[in-house]
Amino acid sequence: MSGAKAEKPPVDLVHQDAIHVETIRKEQSNQKLHTQFSISPYKKLHVIADKPMSNNTQDVVEEDPAFTKAFHMARLEPTKKYNHPQTESQEIGWISTPVLVSDRSDRRLHFYRQSSDVTKFMETASRISK
Repeated sequence: MSGAKAEKPPVDLVHQDAIHVETIRKEQSNQKLHTQFSISPYKKLHVIADKPMSNNTQDVVEEDPAFTKAFHMARLEPTKKYNHPQTESQEIGWISTPVLVSDRSDRRLHFYRQSSDVTKFMETASRISK
């Protein structure tokens, strides 16, 4: 047992080559070539100014309406972007319209600050003690 080692079978190069060819074929079937590139509207755009003494002026670039629309859509709040909440946390406060119309003259809902004899006395007492 001490001197006997199990011998490894010889390496089958044809079998390894077939596995390699199959792997490459799978990779190429899922690979897509992207030829159109644009700036992501979901990241902040930082514009860097030219040097003050530079004679080179920047070329005027045409506005892409699709990019402009995507850029403005990315900056909207979720209630304007989507019809329904996308996450559980968005469900809280999704419908933010008030249940009742705010009427400041309705005394049932708006309690104005009022003073009585006791509050006037305590107010003058606190002013004197300071």
